[in-house]
Amino acid sequence: MTLVASRMARVQPSASGMAAMRARQLIAAGHDIISLTVGEPDFDTPDHIRAAGEAAIRNGQTRYTNVDGIPALKQAVARKFLRENGLSYENNQIVVASGAKQVIFNAFLASVDPGDEVIIPAPYWVSYPDMVRLAGGEPVEVKCPAADGFKLTPERLEAAITPRTKLLVLNSPGNPSGAVYTRDELKALGEVLLQHERVGIVSDEIYEHITFGNVRFESIAAAEPRLANRTLVVNGVSKAYAMTGWRIGYGAGPADLIKEIVKLQSQSTSSASSISQAAALAALEGPQDEVHRNCSVFERRMKIIRAALNEAGLFCEEPGGAFYVYADCSAYIGKKRPDGRVIETDTDFAEYLLDEAKVAVIAGTAYGLSPFVRLSFAVADDRLAEAGSRILSACRKLA
Repeated sequence: MTLVASRMARVQPSASGMAAMRARQLIAAGHDIISLTVGEPDFDTPDHIRAAGEAAIRNGQTRYTNVDGIPALKQAVARKFLRENGLSYENNQIVVASGAKQVIFNAFLASVDPGDEVIIPAPYWVSYPDMVRLAGGEPVEVKCPAADGFKLTPERLEAAITPRTKLLVLNSPGNPSGAVYTRDELKALGEVLLQHERVGIVSDEIYEHITFGNVRFESIAAAEPRLANRTLVVNGVSKAYAMTGWRIGYGAGPADLIKEIVKLQSQSTSSASSISQAAALAALEGPQDEVHRNCSVFERRMKIIRAALNEAGLFCEEPGGAFYVYADCSAYIGKKRPDGRVIETDTDFAEYLLDEAKVAVIAGTAYGLSPFVRLSFAVADDRLAEAGSRILSACRKLA
């Protein structure tokens, strides 16, 4: 007898979460591990946001709120979309949840029927396919090679669409590649989608405010307004405002879908934390100076780690945004470790870096495109430089 549902056999634990946990365990055991696994800023939440959370506690804002979020925060979300993205939403088209991840999970549960297909460009964030499986759907992974900037092309999109296709997932700036779609690229994808009226879009824009150089973020709902009525735009405060632990995300899209997402939320977690919502309101409505300053820091760090990786023979495209590099480790597949073991996969290579360099990274297998490794550069400059030096030394030991 087992109490475990059969559906759980289709799902794997989050690879990034497991890698981060293993690194933390090794550090706790006294090992000098540099973890480049975690997808969160290492900055403190800005003072004015923390102050808003503290004030909420002092003022007794510690009770349940509306399931879909406090009115003031929903209004701030609407203003943010209009101000920054040129998108207009009514109150019944917005939901606030305990993280962008919950919005996406609820969206799949609310929209995907058994057997429905969801197109997921690879490399992808590790959770998309398993979320789809839990909803009873079938993830359709479309390989997007480095030669295409790790981006979905109109041709590949058209080839992936079948009569069973329900959704397309877009993530820009992307995790793990940092790829950012241009307005023209989104419009080209939009032309394909306009020919398939039954296909909806989930646009994960959580890294919107982290872009580098002349790269500018664009939402597909703004690039092709004719798709706005079937696009769920997902965002949150975790990455831009260093608020990962506050757990506030939000989504905006078709009112009928939002209604069902809220219904699911009412039967699972209910409202997001009232205190965190007050802090998120301050984040969206308050000064944005630290957001821009942190972005500059990320860009500097990206250059530090990318230079080290390229010297080590781990070529990586320059990301347009987010805080990851996706490094090609094909040059070391088939090489021997000092202990004589052969590196046969990117998983083997990631394990070797942990064993030899004491640097924790995540194998590209988890993101649907191999042989690569993902490294987060959301760590202090000195530790990042040390990680690069260790990786270079470890790579030179492979024969």
